[in-house]
Amino acid sequence: MGLSLKSTSGKLLASAALVGAAASVAGLGTYGAFTSTTSASTTVSSGTVVVGLGTAGSATNRLTVAASGIVPGDTIQRAVTLSNTGTQNLAGVTLTTAATTSSKLDTDATNGLQLVVDSCSVPWTEAGTAPAYTYTCSGTTASVLATHAVIGTNVSLANLTSVTAGHADNLRVTLTLPTSADNTFQGTSSTVGFSFTGTQRSGTNQ
Repeated sequence: MGLSLKSTSGKLLASAALVGAAASVAGLGTYGAFTSTTSASTTVSSGTVVVGLGTAGSATNRLTVAASGIVPGDTIQRAVTLSNTGTQNLAGVTLTTAATTSSKLDTDATNGLQLVVDSCSVPWTEAGTAPAYTYTCSGTTASVLATHAVIGTNVSLANLTSVTAGHADNLRVTLTLPTSADNTFQGTSSTVGFSFTGTQRSGTNQ
């Protein structure tokens, strides 16, 4: 039995030694991995969408000049410059007109004021005495908005060069009171606001 006890003790000691050696080898392995690191950065900035009108009351924005004493058959012409001063091209420009002071002049879509918008490739030549301005084009004209009731929401405008960043359009806004307007239009008054909205171009790869 004595020999058996010594033999068992020897095996236990040998096992403990082997476990210690294995742990030592595993510890050495944590320092043997290869690594490599690289990096990069990018800068992203957004563009701007900005449309604007000329200085109110000047030859580049006569929309603020009122007209009074109109009768059926009268025409009111006003020039205005629409500019794209942003950094991005536009998908399009729309016009919204709304009456802050309302009457039959704007609520009667058939016999009330009718709106037409045209453009000229060069600034319009202005004539007449304020507020009875008239305009002629020495360049090329294009139809921006065909005859339309004076009140409209998000009405699409055509043939605009201002859809391109840095470009502008010389517009002539014409309001006409049809000859079909009857006596119920006498003594009425409306204040119509014009709001131009430019919409960004479609998204693309950058």
